[in-house]
Amino acid sequence: MSESETARAAIRAPALARAAHAFFTRQGGVSDGVYASLNGGVGSQDDPVAVAENRARMARVLGVAPQNFLVPYQIHSADALAVSAPWPEGMRPRCDGLVTATPGLALGVTGADCGVLLFADSGAGVIGAAHAGWKGALTGMVEAVVAAMETLGARRANIAGALGPTIGPKSYEVGPEFFARFEAEDEGFTKFFAPSGKAGHHFFDLPSFLEMRAERAGLGGFENLGLDTYADDARFFSYRRTTHRKEPDYGRLVAAIALPE
Repeated sequence: MSESETARAAIRAPALARAAHAFFTRQGGVSDGVYASLNGGVGSQDDPVAVAENRARMARVLGVAPQNFLVPYQIHSADALAVSAPWPEGMRPRCDGLVTATPGLALGVTGADCGVLLFADSGAGVIGAAHAGWKGALTGMVEAVVAAMETLGARRANIAGALGPTIGPKSYEVGPEFFARFEAEDEGFTKFFAPSGKAGHHFFDLPSFLEMRAERAGLGGFENLGLDTYADDARFFSYRRTTHRKEPDYGRLVAAIALPE
């Protein structure tokens, strides 16, 4: 596919209209097979040359140099790091959130069902990106990014956030141990679960849970785009869909935000 397709297929959030950002889909890249076509995952078994070209296309859409397109080594944590320059080759930080106030940088996170979130205080010139699966959502990934943005001069009341393609509330079935962990943390969290029809199992509404965490963090605005990765094969990669289909591997979506020079 052409590079123009990369830009056309990308999804933007009205809440972040003042920021250069994109929730990239799986369309508009050079990968093939199960990775077709805009796979941004260096942790996949895809051809590294294809992944590099895909990420370079994303960087150009955002208006930054490919070497300034920063994506961390994600570990399902609640750790956020402030960055001001690209890191050395092979030295990706192990965390799940990045923030910056440095023009010329783009911050990205990957996902294939987990929540991918972007944040901006456009007045202060501070941006952030976060990856949050259930563990990061429960342990405070959203709050960690907001706090890290504040260290760079952002004010949480002025921060806008958006949640991109994430596994939806009708697609994420979990077992009793999962439900019990959330219930033990806060009984009020049980409202994010609905019976699935299978004994002891529930559907978990990860998008609404992340939206609640953003509201509790005191953001000035937050938008859940309501896009279900599992249900939309044409546009999104999904780890759970791949598992159910017994496919050999899966691609990764990228959400990214930039401060162009």
